[in-house]
Amino acid sequence: MIEKLLAWSLRRRELVALGAIFVLVAGAALLRTMPVDAIPDLSDTQVIVSTDYPGQAPQVVEDQVTYPLLTTFLSVPRVKVVRGQSMFSSSFVYVIFQDGTDLYWARSRVLEYLNAIQSKLPAAAKTQLGPDATGVGWVFQYALQGPGYSPEQLRSIQDFQVRYALQSVPGVAEVASLGGFVKQYQVLLDPARLLAYGATAPQVINAVRGANQDVGARTVEVAGSDYAIRGLGYFRGVEDITNVAVGMGKDGRPVRVGDVARVTIGPDLRLGIAERDGRGEAVGGVVVMRYGENALRVIDAVKQRIAEIAPALPPGITIVATYDRSDLIHRSITTLWRTLLEESVIVALVCAVFLLHARSALVAIATLPLGILIALAAT
Repeated sequence: MIEKLLAWSLRRRELVALGAIFVLVAGAALLRTMPVDAIPDLSDTQVIVSTDYPGQAPQVVEDQVTYPLLTTFLSVPRVKVVRGQSMFSSSFVYVIFQDGTDLYWARSRVLEYLNAIQSKLPAAAKTQLGPDATGVGWVFQYALQGPGYSPEQLRSIQDFQVRYALQSVPGVAEVASLGGFVKQYQVLLDPARLLAYGATAPQVINAVRGANQDVGARTVEVAGSDYAIRGLGYFRGVEDITNVAVGMGKDGRPVRVGDVARVTIGPDLRLGIAERDGRGEAVGGVVVMRYGENALRVIDAVKQRIAEIAPALPPGITIVATYDRSDLIHRSITTLWRTLLEESVIVALVCAVFLLHARSALVAIATLPLGILIALAAT
C-alpha cells in the first residue's frame, strides 16, 4: 500500500505540491483563528452555584441552603458529582457533569432546577450561578495604586469604574474584585436610646429602607406643557439617613434615626486581604476568561481597554498588571518554533550525513511543519 502511494506521489508531483501548498495556507489561516493558550484545559464540565446568606453560621447555611441545593441538583440529567461547601454567610455548590457535556446546556439545566427550589430557600438567601468559565480561566490580574488614596477609595474606584469597563470586553466572563474595603453606610443602634424613645430595631430598619427611594407622581400641565412630578428620596450622605423619621415620641415630636442611633461610613465585613510584593495591602481585580475563548486575544483586549480608561481615572490612579498569562503563552510559542527549527536542522544533518542527498533532506524538513499543521487541523 505504501509502495503504491509513493509511486503515485512520484507520478503526480504537481498534485502533491498543490496539496502541500493547500495545507500550508489552511494551516496558516487556522493558526490565526484557533484559541492559543499555554495551559491545557483538562477540567470537567462544572457549574458553580453560590449563595449569600448574610450573618448566618456555617451549620445554618448547611441546613437551610447547601443541603436542599445538593439534593435537588442530584437529579439533574448527566450529573456525575455534586459537592457542597458551607461557610460563614455563604454557600458554594459544585455540579460536575459527565465528559462531553456542553457547558451552556449544563448551565441551563442547573438554572432550571434552581428556579424550582428557589421558593424553598430562605428569603434572605441570594443565589446565583457562577461565571461561564473553567478552572484555567484566570488569565489576568491587576492592582490599583495611587498616592493619597485609602483602600476604601481604591475599592470604590475598582467596583464602580474599572470592573464595569473590563467586564464589557468580549471574552471576559467575570471581573472579581480583591482587597480594600467595601464602603457602607452603617446605622449603629443604641439600645438605651431605643428604650427611651419607645422605638424598636425593626422600626428603624423599615424606616431607613422606605425612605431611600424616589417617589413618582402624575404630571402637571403648565402653559400647555406637561411637567413630571417626583419626590427625590435617595440618600446622598450621612445627614440624610440621620434625619429619617422613625416614629412619633410621647411628646408628639418625631423621633429621628439620629436620636436612637449613630450613622457613620464604615467598611463591610471581610474575610481576607490582598497584598502586593510585601508592601502592604493592595486593591485590584482578577479577569476570568469565558469558556472556549482565545486567551491571548482576550488578554490583549483587556490591556487595550485598560489603556482606554486610564485617562478617565481619578488623578494619580494607575493600573498595574500583577499576573499576565500572555507572557507564558508567548514564551511557549517561542519555545515551539525554536524546537521545530532545531529538529529541522538535526533532521537535515542526519539526512545529509547518512543519505548524502540534499533533496531527501528537504523532504524530511518539509514534512515536519506539514505534519504539525495537519495535527492542529485534526484537533
